[in-house]
Amino acid sequence: MARDGAVYACQSCGAVQTKWSGQCPACGAWNTLVEELTSSRPPGALKPARGTKGRHLAFEGLDQVTPAPPRIATGVSEWDRVCGGGVVPGSAILVGGDPGVGKSTLLLQVAAEAARRGSRCAYISGEEAIEQVRSRAQRMGLADAPVKLAAETSLRAIIDGLKAEPFDLVVIDSIQTMWSDNHEAAPGSVTQVRAAAGELVRLAKKGTMAVILVGHVTKDGAIAGPRVVEHMVDAVFAFEGERGYPFRILRGAKNRFGATDEIGVFEMGDAGLAEVKNPSALFLNTSGERAAGAAVFAGIEGSRPVLVEIQALVAPSAYGTPRRAVVGWDSGRLAMILAVLEARCGLGFGDKDVYLNVAGGLRISEPAADLAAAAALASSAFDVALPQDCVVFGEISLSGEVRQVSRMDGRMKEAAKLGFRRALGPADVEKPALAYTGASRLADAIQRIHDGAWGDPT
Repeated sequence: MARDGAVYACQSCGAVQTKWSGQCPACGAWNTLVEELTSSRPPGALKPARGTKGRHLAFEGLDQVTPAPPRIATGVSEWDRVCGGGVVPGSAILVGGDPGVGKSTLLLQVAAEAARRGSRCAYISGEEAIEQVRSRAQRMGLADAPVKLAAETSLRAIIDGLKAEPFDLVVIDSIQTMWSDNHEAAPGSVTQVRAAAGELVRLAKKGTMAVILVGHVTKDGAIAGPRVVEHMVDAVFAFEGERGYPFRILRGAKNRFGATDEIGVFEMGDAGLAEVKNPSALFLNTSGERAAGAAVFAGIEGSRPVLVEIQALVAPSAYGTPRRAVVGWDSGRLAMILAVLEARCGLGFGDKDVYLNVAGGLRISEPAADLAAAAALASSAFDVALPQDCVVFGEISLSGEVRQVSRMDGRMKEAAKLGFRRALGPADVEKPALAYTGASRLADAIQRIHDGAWGDPT
């Protein structure tokens, strides 16, 4: 029997139930309802004051000029790029990523470089001892940075310490280890994560201190804890990286002070993370001739053009059911491209295994990669290599039409800087920066790949 004032909170989705059950009615997860005690007053409710009146609400016009918020330049240019030019004082940032991807390494490096530039920075770890953090800093060559270290999980002690000593930038590693004595739930539970995040965000908003929260992720890739934490903070960054690759991608999923979908590229080494100034050169294989089944896609990640190689392999199937394997792209998108190639171009994949891979560990989500994926599949099916100096981009509709995409001029200019001289994409492009081959229908592009008649790019 439940105690008075007790509710059951789902540790997966955060839904609250009055009775325990084996399965959460909201998300369907099993064995995730945990008993938590609540107070009679809802969290954040205001206590009524006697004999006082509420202050008047002041409105401002939409046409009033608001100055741009100041920025804390950390010195890590890829981090500052994703932030929109630097960390805004008084903001809260949530950084999530898989275990071992390098979140702690990245944020220790950000704090150290910002401290070297004159900012007052603190790094509070709830997972490691101070000696472990200091040892990592020495290995990364950051031991001389004036960063204040602390190892604490008590939220009350952290709040009191931050109020006593002002800081410009504070890293909390991680939000799932914080514990508030106002709640009886265990650390890492929905209640504790929500309470800790709310108190830290509230503290940041009261002054000019920027708070960076590290968040663990679930097996599905979502940040663990209630989704309301992502709504509380000003920015949500995902730190991604495929196992076996040294490259790490910092991707902005939400940013109130900058563009979303902006990326920063790092390379993991023995001395920490090194910034990659030209990601296109990193993800491309420029040695030798291009093999059949490979196409270079000219993509856009945030505000940055990025060139990446898409590799495809079409092989006879040894089993009754052909395999479809995708790395770095949406499997549903691949199924759609295969269907369009079969219905509109006459290519058959029903008895073929199809493998598609985005080289370098980068994950692509924009529809402009449709034509590059189709070109790689056709190149492998025909065993005909695309020209070494050709880039491909364009969106494919279900009718087999090749549609125009955004910022085509920027894509071609980035390709020209890296030595590419040809481009295959949608028709009706004005003043292309490369020798351009336009195709209004996917069948026309596939026929050009089959014939191999590209002509002289000059």
